[in-house]
Amino acid sequence: MRYTIYSPLDGQPCADHDRATGEGVQPQEYVLIKMEVLSPFPPKLKALEGRKVYLAAATLRPETMYGQTNCWVLPDGNYGAFEVNDIDVFIMTARAALNLAYQHLSRVPEKPTCLAELSGSDLIGLRLRSPLALSETIYALPMLTILTDKGTGIVTSVPSDSPDDFMALQDLVTKPALRAKYGVKDEWVLPLKVIPVINIPEFGDKSAEKVCFSLKIKSQNDKEKLAEAKRMTYLKGFTDGTMIVGEFSGRKVQEAKPLIRKKLLEEAMAVLYSEPEKKVMSRSGDECVVALTDQWYITYGEDEWKQKAVRCLENMNTFSAETRNGFEHTLGWLNQWACSRSFGLGTRIPWDEQFLVESLSDSTLYMAYYTVAHYLQNGNMYGKEISSIIPEQMTDEVWDYVFCDGPAPKSDIPCALLCKMKQEFEYWYPLDIRVSGKDLIQNHLTFSIYNHTALLPEHHWPRGFRCNGHLMLNSEKMSKSTGNFLTLKEATAEYSSDATRFALADAGDGMDDANFVTETAESAVLRLTKELAWMEEIIASESSLRSGPPTTFADRVFANEMNIAVKETEKSYDAFMFRDALKSGFYDLQLARDEYRLCCRMAGMNCDLLWRFMDVQTRLITPICPHYAEHVWRKLLRKDGFAIKAGWPVAGAPDPTLRSANKYLQDSIVLMRKLLKAQESGSKKPKKGAAPLPPSSEGNKLTVGLIYVNEHYYGWKAQCLKVLQSKFDSETCSFATDEEINEALKNCFVGQEGTDFGQVQKQCMPFIKLKKVETSNFGPNALELKLPFSEIDVLEQNLELIKRQLGLEHVEVLSTSDEATVAKAGSYVSVLNKTPPSPGEPVAVFMTRQAFEAPQN
Repeated sequence: MRYTIYSPLDGQPCADHDRATGEGVQPQEYVLIKMEVLSPFPPKLKALEGRKVYLAAATLRPETMYGQTNCWVLPDGNYGAFEVNDIDVFIMTARAALNLAYQHLSRVPEKPTCLAELSGSDLIGLRLRSPLALSETIYALPMLTILTDKGTGIVTSVPSDSPDDFMALQDLVTKPALRAKYGVKDEWVLPLKVIPVINIPEFGDKSAEKVCFSLKIKSQNDKEKLAEAKRMTYLKGFTDGTMIVGEFSGRKVQEAKPLIRKKLLEEAMAVLYSEPEKKVMSRSGDECVVALTDQWYITYGEDEWKQKAVRCLENMNTFSAETRNGFEHTLGWLNQWACSRSFGLGTRIPWDEQFLVESLSDSTLYMAYYTVAHYLQNGNMYGKEISSIIPEQMTDEVWDYVFCDGPAPKSDIPCALLCKMKQEFEYWYPLDIRVSGKDLIQNHLTFSIYNHTALLPEHHWPRGFRCNGHLMLNSEKMSKSTGNFLTLKEATAEYSSDATRFALADAGDGMDDANFVTETAESAVLRLTKELAWMEEIIASESSLRSGPPTTFADRVFANEMNIAVKETEKSYDAFMFRDALKSGFYDLQLARDEYRLCCRMAGMNCDLLWRFMDVQTRLITPICPHYAEHVWRKLLRKDGFAIKAGWPVAGAPDPTLRSANKYLQDSIVLMRKLLKAQESGSKKPKKGAAPLPPSSEGNKLTVGLIYVNEHYYGWKAQCLKVLQSKFDSETCSFATDEEINEALKNCFVGQEGTDFGQVQKQCMPFIKLKKVETSNFGPNALELKLPFSEIDVLEQNLELIKRQLGLEHVEVLSTSDEATVAKAGSYVSVLNKTPPSPGEPVAVFMTRQAFEAPQN
């Protein structure tokens, strides 16, 4: 007989898959302290005279019972007096009594009998005799923070070790009005003294009192502070505390606790009681209890078996750290699991056919069965066809031969067919990946690991499990009751299958809940349709485009972006990260194509590159949008065969330097556009007291740009980079601590005449922080004294693009290291002095054609 979560309505254990809420919740065991009610009984209990009546208090800390000063009840709580047997009556909540009734502690099994309905106020002032209490008599007193959905609604009071008890008692002692409100007599409360039970290092023998004063807790309603007080003392009391009272005085609490528990149970001063850790609702709609049931259990935590499961997990690809942590946690606690139920769908337990295998324990090895199912079902997936093999022929010896490298069996099954089954299994096993929901990590998937290691040789153990979250719809939980619900059939009818797949891929990967957004599906229809129109336009205008290998900077950048997309998308698909695959294989490619089109204009694009783009994009999107891809492949690209069989596109090695150079170019254009706009708006403002400026004309329009570049770091920036280079570990790709970097920086600058290190540090730290981030993103090249490409070459190769983007007639790229070129800035040289250019940060000045052509002094 074992404790298990049980549905009274269903009349059987309620496993995780049978629950509407409370998945993963386990039974929580308490010791139920029998606090005997002493005569004379109050009027509400007169009918119980002649019976043994107890207030039944559930506790997780039986070792503290020596320090009881009183008992707590909730004044407005609802209680009942329930028959346990012909003699004993327990006073508790109806919810607790229902749990007890399913644990063989009710006169009528599974039906609690209530002899009297009571309120908490009826119980205040009851005289009690409580097990192990040093006081001969204690009283039931009011406590305002008792939860009646946990435990029995009756609480023992040990103010030496419980911060809640200490503060509730302090409230009664110091507040006469509170005593008067609930009819509490002074003699029940004022003489009470804290009784030391456990000595805890740092907290002494009155830990609750000490921590409550330390945290300045004011009353029993300071819930957050009381929770912190319990966090500070409870675990410390168990691990480091020493008993200072009773027959186990001098022993560590963790040694004494099981002995005291045993004493209470053996001497009938207490009974065991279990209830769900949290509320559990069955799919039938009733609240579950904990029942003592006759069930079959699988002992998953057995040491030797557990070590095999741990070894299997160590060699598995879980695709995310969160998934691995979930499996490791489950392997840490999983022990005895109830694997049987009385009715429902499932397989009968072979050795005890009155029970079925519960759903989470069943089908943990079905992947192996699928490898040979078509032979056993004559090729019909529904098993409707009659096979040449009958079930009785599939003996243990046959399964051992097929799955476990066993010897050839003596069987009526033809040897050729047995060999085919074995070959089929060994083709598919070990399985590379199983995809399932994250909610199954704590049960079904961990069972699968255990059962594979128990039944199959190690070379057939699973290699990978990938777990995903649940699916939301438009950022809300899918629910039929609220109308926020969408079936696959509805989605494909509304958006098409490819747009639905597109939105599902975009919904998210990993353990977080994916979010299907209907707007994404709608926009996918428009995006794909628009892409078809663009490809048709390019194909129609092919003769007007240039051809040949990439020659321009824009060509090389576009070709490089395609190489990057191929490599990144392959990595994402391999990791089953479909959103990332969609980003790199579609969104990023679209951006690269749009940028290329902007840089080249229509006629300047390379036809061969565009054909490659259409080919690459089609192959990369095929796993997500296969129907769209096949249409493009056959109808537009005029290719033979199927896109799905075309293979992965071949790509050259990505060039990160070229990508950095292009980012530098695009960022520089954005920066120069802002500078031009600022300079234009500044030149239009009249000086204070001056007449308004005349309207803009061709003569005063800024049409010339001088871009000044400094390709080397000098001075304090160079010193910072040298320090960072010396403090960077290339093997671990990490920097030394900030303290070490500061010390090295100090050694560089201290001693230099007129140097204030505080000012130097203030100047250097933002630059150092920036370079550390860049190193994380781009590698140690970010610490070089110059960029890995020539800024002047990049800008000069793209002068036409810069002129077109900024609306300029003339642009020059100049170096600040040449005094003659600096002089070209004329009166704008102050801009260069105020904001000197540095590697990666060019500075542009803009002027009219007249100012540019005027002789310099």
